[in-house]
Amino acid sequence: MIKQLARIGATTLWALALLLAATRPSSGQAIVTNENNPFLDPKGHQPLEIGAIVQGGFGVTENRDDFKFLMAGVHAGKVLTGNMGHGPLRGNFEYAVEAFPFWQSYTPKFQRPFCTNPPGTPPQCTPFYTVGGTFTGASVTPIILRWNVIGTKKFSFWGQAAGGLLWTNHKYPAFGGPPYNSQNDGKYADASVFNFTPQGGIGFHYFLRPRRSIDFSANGVHISSASLGDRNPGVNASVQFSLGYTWWK
Repeated sequence: MIKQLARIGATTLWALALLLAATRPSSGQAIVTNENNPFLDPKGHQPLEIGAIVQGGFGVTENRDDFKFLMAGVHAGKVLTGNMGHGPLRGNFEYAVEAFPFWQSYTPKFQRPFCTNPPGTPPQCTPFYTVGGTFTGASVTPIILRWNVIGTKKFSFWGQAAGGLLWTNHKYPAFGGPPYNSQNDGKYADASVFNFTPQGGIGFHYFLRPRRSIDFSANGVHISSASLGDRNPGVNASVQFSLGYTWWK
């Protein structure tokens, strides 16, 4: 499973490298505008962005509000349209991807047994063992659909919807007792090492100078295995804040 996810990440990074090479100006092409904000280019250049990103957050639902998250990776996107529309929401459409080779979630620890209950016999349980704690994994978000508002020379805002895949080194999140019951601790009471991450959020670029920006965002992320495991406890809602640095081409 680790090899499969690593292969996905490697393929994503190769695709980003090819995209960057394909859109890099040749020696005979004109350099894009010197405006800090690349969306203000009078020639209508549709820029590509690639950058580093750190993200962290917490669960917000009652049974997940003590979950914490931290991750680091890369973001890349390509503006696919010219500027469209009128008024303050005038902007462009961008397709992007993200890969987080470092992903961690910090969850409460608790004790649970593993039990079976053959017909006509009392439950047979292992000794209690610890579940929960720190989960380590990797995440890929291959679909990010973003609307960039043109903004000003220094600022540009965006809204987006996205979907991704998460792999963890243990079945996430931990599920089971105490107290013991046959649903929580029976043989059909495990989650999954694979989860899906539908999400949506808002953010903005602050352009430091031409083709350089610092980026901030807030995303609502849902984590669910879609019942790939025996149970799907998931994380119904979490809030993730990100800080990034972007190079524009």
